[in-house]
Amino acid sequence: MLNVKLEELPMPTTDRSVDRLVGWFVESFCFVRRKGDATADYGAASPIHRMLRDHFFADPSKSWDAQALSDELAMTPAALNHHLSRLSHSGLLSYTNEGKGWRTYILRGGGLSQALELCFAQYRLILEQKMDGLEVHWKREGVTLENEIAEDSQLSLNLSVIDYRPPQEGASVVTQWMADFGLLGDRPGNEILTDSVSEQLFHLLLHSGTPISLDDAHEEFGGQKARLGRILERFRACGLVERIPRTDRLASALWTAMMTQHQRRGEDWLLKKGGFMRLVPEKRHASLLQPLSKGKLTIENVQEAMQSIEASDQMLLLNLLGGRLPLGYRLIGSSITDSKVNITARLDRLLRRIRRVGTMIEEIMTTGDV
Repeated sequence: MLNVKLEELPMPTTDRSVDRLVGWFVESFCFVRRKGDATADYGAASPIHRMLRDHFFADPSKSWDAQALSDELAMTPAALNHHLSRLSHSGLLSYTNEGKGWRTYILRGGGLSQALELCFAQYRLILEQKMDGLEVHWKREGVTLENEIAEDSQLSLNLSVIDYRPPQEGASVVTQWMADFGLLGDRPGNEILTDSVSEQLFHLLLHSGTPISLDDAHEEFGGQKARLGRILERFRACGLVERIPRTDRLASALWTAMMTQHQRRGEDWLLKKGGFMRLVPEKRHASLLQPLSKGKLTIENVQEAMQSIEASDQMLLLNLLGGRLPLGYRLIGSSITDSKVNITARLDRLLRRIRRVGTMIEEIMTTGDV
């Protein structure tokens, strides 16, 4: 069964030796769980790195007997089988038994480029089917916030691509879908069970038009905010969820900051260091400062005064006033079609990087190391 995890990494830049490229390849397919900082040799001593570099990539048209690989790599059959299974489940390798008792492995298509193209076709098709399966659960209406600001920086894509399998014991259709997509992390544990916190959060996102802040999630489900935050960040890393400023709460956040700073530092500070003279039109000063001095400023007053000011400038004003605007999480796209287009485009970008590195590995294997 196809079962692979893909991680979006920056392209190799200065050092393009074969070990650097193969190490990048291994990390992109998450064949080895990385621990600590990257090593100086790019993991060249690991068995799976040596297996790819010295055998499957060096002579891609040749088949490799598992027993011979075990002897050459000085590995136990059990350890070798673990690595070969990871490579086979990713779709890169195929194997035959040929009646000898030991499997014989080969790069699919007889070359790295061919193997990658076969894999990519499967990955895209499985992803498309996964997203089609989510359509029945998608109840969210696309709601655009007033003065909406797009997400400033996306997380690197970290996505699982797994063939369909029925829900395991204790799991629901949705939690099994989430586990197969990577939304539950490497070790789902109890989060794969029906009505887990992860499933409840995902259902909330599937039914909510406006973004959900961490405070909203905590009020809904209780528990530790840090745990809820980690779950939502996992959703972001899989490319289905975005985190944007809650600009629908911008007026109330500005009101709170203005009231607080006026009480602490006074009108003169608001005008000079608080950003009023820099960002608020002079004709609007009185409509804010007079109610502030009487303690009668309302959120509606702030909202009216901010109508002619860009959302980015309102955010800057809030920052100068020492205020804080909550961030909200929501599913990307106003419809399942939009979400499908977005995640497919991000997967294609990741696959283009892998294809480029695969081409460089083939060139180096043909012409020699650089």
